[in-house]
Amino acid sequence: MTSTLLPLIALCAALTIYGEIAGRRRLVYLCKPLTTILILLLAAALPLEPGSRYRSAVLIGLLFSLAGDVLLMLPHDLFLAGVVAFLAAHIAYLTAFTSLVPLAASPAAWAAVAVVVAVILAALWRRLPARLRPALAAYAAVLGAMTAQAITQGVLVGSAAAMAGAAGGVLFLASDSALVTNRFARAFRLAPLLVLGTYYAAQVLIALSSLVTIR
Repeated sequence: MTSTLLPLIALCAALTIYGEIAGRRRLVYLCKPLTTILILLLAAALPLEPGSRYRSAVLIGLLFSLAGDVLLMLPHDLFLAGVVAFLAAHIAYLTAFTSLVPLAASPAAWAAVAVVVAVILAALWRRLPARLRPALAAYAAVLGAMTAQAITQGVLVGSAAAMAGAAGGVLFLASDSALVTNRFARAFRLAPLLVLGTYYAAQVLIALSSLVTIR
């Protein structure tokens, strides 16, 4: 089933990106949530024990991500609600990444990510609407923690699945940084390619990282 889902995910992601660039909203409304649903099915189909805390947390994260996708693509201004949904998703992913490795077990990884997040936030701070600054600062902190813990797991566990999770965390940070830059600082035409390309790659890699629980 995994070999079938991955091409479908790639196709739906490509159609979503095309729809965003070409302004075809119906295509986006169909394919954007469908892509995340397929990634959720991918995570659910992996050969793991049903009671795996790691997979359960990843599935919860994908469900919150699906809610965030829907909220952010609607024509109404539901950006803050979308931020809250993705904040919950990152908490779920952080829970997964701490199920095998203690929180902040690699201080170097946490310090490096903290510096990167602080620099990005400082560069964009004046461009952010004042009413959104507290929420986005909290979001950045949780996103940074998720990314740092994903890298920590990758470094300490060292398996291909753990490294997939680390790459997923880094790509999620890159995707959200590009999204905020495009929305509040400087819009660029091919933003959907960068934002969604890294976003869907991150979600697939985090889903596949569930295999880290297999010994």
